[in-house]
Amino acid sequence: MHVLHVVGARPNFMKVAPVHAAFRQRAGVRQSLVHTGQHYDANLSDIFFEQLQIPRPDVSLEVGSGSHAVQTAEVMIRFEKTVLERKPDLVLVYGDVNSTVAATLVCAKLGIKLAHVEAGLRSFDRTMPEEINRLVTDQLADLLLIPSAEAEGNLLREGVALKKIHFVGNVMIDTLRTLLPQARMPEIPHLTDEFALVTLHRPSNVDEPETLRRILATLENISERLQIVFPVHPRTKSRIESLGYHLDHSKRIFAIAPIGYLECLALQQRATVVITDSGGLQEETTALGVPCLTVRENTERPITVTHGTNTLVGTNMDLLLSEVAKILAGEGKGGRIPPLWDGCASERIADVIMKECTIPLRHCA
Repeated sequence: MHVLHVVGARPNFMKVAPVHAAFRQRAGVRQSLVHTGQHYDANLSDIFFEQLQIPRPDVSLEVGSGSHAVQTAEVMIRFEKTVLERKPDLVLVYGDVNSTVAATLVCAKLGIKLAHVEAGLRSFDRTMPEEINRLVTDQLADLLLIPSAEAEGNLLREGVALKKIHFVGNVMIDTLRTLLPQARMPEIPHLTDEFALVTLHRPSNVDEPETLRRILATLENISERLQIVFPVHPRTKSRIESLGYHLDHSKRIFAIAPIGYLECLALQQRATVVITDSGGLQEETTALGVPCLTVRENTERPITVTHGTNTLVGTNMDLLLSEVAKILAGEGKGGRIPPLWDGCASERIADVIMKECTIPLRHCA
């Protein structure tokens, strides 16, 4: 059996790593890895392949940046040639980026079986491009591999057949558990033991000048009580600069270049609080038991709120300030680990696929 994995952006890499490793332990499986190049910056791509011990891509489509339409179309054009040449038995797509929906559309039109890892997540906000990607991908996929129980209900309400849905757990936690012992703090002179980790990249936060100004002003306010480490995404950096704003003027806000996965894990583990609009960090902070304040009005990962350490603050900066104050007073939200966040999701994914292809299973120890 030939399994072809498609990755395109930083969040995909943490998901493909354990799944690729699980299939390496199974006889009769050949794997190909296609990197669309949706994230092409070395700090957002190459370093992740190294740290996550993912083999170098068999095919690099080198799509690069562009509007959602341009990027999706370019992936479709280039990916179609790849699958026609390689003739996989199954294509695996991950998450909700443009590469995911583009590969799904190609496979649907060519009649190639496709499985979606992290299926069924919904923010119920169709202004988010990722939500459109999720909806389309899940309607066309043959196997829907869900990370949490509520995803099944989402899919059933959308008319997806129950027999296509498989509850496998959260594959991100497989990678976290495997690599946490190797996590390493980046060198940040004068950083104290108490700090907030901040990441921002969503268009709703960084593309609206007034919203971004309010967020930056609030971070300055927070920095008077708590140092801030802010790895600045290239998109966010350009938006901040367009405002004429300079983060490096404050010794208590450490604006640093994008970091690798191991460094990000270490910062999360040691942070007093994480302030983010990232879906992955909502999950990782829940797994680590670290308070997370999400600068979004909604989340496609509600289990991090109902079970975990995540609190949605939206763009209400007064609420963000009050939640930080509660955490500093020792009154932050607690949480528990959701079901099947046990480090074996990748093995269950491989089991499901092998069963569908009638090849003997190998179970997680």
